[in-house]
Amino acid sequence: MFLNSLSGRFLILTTVFVMLAEVLIFVPSIARFREDYLLLRLEKAQIASLALLADDMIDMDLEEELLQNAGVFNVVMRRDQVRQLVLSSPIPSPVAATYDLRNPGAFELIGDAMRCLFTVENQVIRVIGNPVRKAGLLIEVTMEAAPLRSAMIDYGLRILLLSAVISIFTAILLFLAVRSFLVKPIKRVVQAMMAYAEAPEDARRIIVPTAGVTELRDAEVALASMQVQLTGSLKQKERLAQLGSAVAKISHDLRNILTVAQLFSDRLEQSEDPGVKRSVPKLVGSIARAVNLCESTLAFGKAEEPAPRLDRVMLADVVNDVVDAERLACDSHDVSFSEDVPAGMVLRADPEQLYRVLSNLVRNARQAIMASGKPGEISVFASESDREWEIRVSDTGPGLPAKAREHLFQAFQGGTRKGGFGLGLTIAAELVRGHGGRLDLLASGPAGTSFVICLPKSIVALEAAAE
Repeated sequence: MFLNSLSGRFLILTTVFVMLAEVLIFVPSIARFREDYLLLRLEKAQIASLALLADDMIDMDLEEELLQNAGVFNVVMRRDQVRQLVLSSPIPSPVAATYDLRNPGAFELIGDAMRCLFTVENQVIRVIGNPVRKAGLLIEVTMEAAPLRSAMIDYGLRILLLSAVISIFTAILLFLAVRSFLVKPIKRVVQAMMAYAEAPEDARRIIVPTAGVTELRDAEVALASMQVQLTGSLKQKERLAQLGSAVAKISHDLRNILTVAQLFSDRLEQSEDPGVKRSVPKLVGSIARAVNLCESTLAFGKAEEPAPRLDRVMLADVVNDVVDAERLACDSHDVSFSEDVPAGMVLRADPEQLYRVLSNLVRNARQAIMASGKPGEISVFASESDREWEIRVSDTGPGLPAKAREHLFQAFQGGTRKGGFGLGLTIAAELVRGHGGRLDLLASGPAGTSFVICLPKSIVALEAAAE
């Protein structure tokens, strides 16, 4: 509906406001018209009086004609301190009001004009003023108010008609201007939003700011920025979905391969070689973890990371397994490990998920030190309080890049090394949150990096996290 549109309402408001302005102009204008009307009557009365003063032998018919021409009943002039009735005729009714025009105020003129305009009955009024060209001290006339009121109404109607024409013309011009400079650009933005909503993945539908109005251009720039970010996020999520599907398929086949390797590792346990006997348990544990990881990946592809299966875990054993596995990956690099974990510390956690968290943190630290080409140390420190267990993983590597710190724990954005995807920290943080705890970055700089894992001892918190 037109009246509900921005253009329609602007047209109506413009007309109303212009009419209101004209009304505010009309009131003093009608007051000024009344004053001019009365002054003209005084001037005509003065001219008629001067004609009589010039010739005292004017007959009654001519005197009556002079009064009719002036539009008054009688004329009184004060000259040389003498008040003189110059022209006179019968007055039909008593004088109802007297108006002094010698020094009137603006509000007084407006009030008198409004009273005259809204007084319907015909009254006789007295008007006092100064004579023209100082032809005396004052001039006073009596006259009917009806002709004055009729003239004021006629003048007011002409003013209102002119105001209406000006209002409509102004409103149409403003309507066309607003439609051109505001409504059309707004409609363009709305159409761009609707077109983008139909296919947000299509980068060609991102709005190109073209508005000439600063505010509208700012809105278009903000909308374009939002659409670019949203399109990028949608593409990233689509890639993640495709990657998740591919990883699930690879994990399915890899699980089958690892199952076969697990069968062969079982036979190795029967070997009498001392070196093989020492290595087989760790090999079997690593293969078992790999199989479990493949199964978890398959479950993640279907839904979310599985809830932790809480159990009592000897932290020292888990840390030792992680450190031993990372030592094998160091080869000839000068990377040392230190473990400061109380021997009897028992945690309530999922052992496989805790291993994955520590493995991700230690592996990231080891890769950072190896990439720097300098020797370094990785330390794992554990402590506990009445409320929580705390595990710190620190290294003396080069520290996290600025981008990694900015997008920490965000997949595919918080990579800590060249070629990394930032998945390790994302997975670790998610697993720790599943235990009701938190994974925080304590410090990172040229002196090294330090992460802390805090796991609550509250069983209620753990059960809620598991849910």
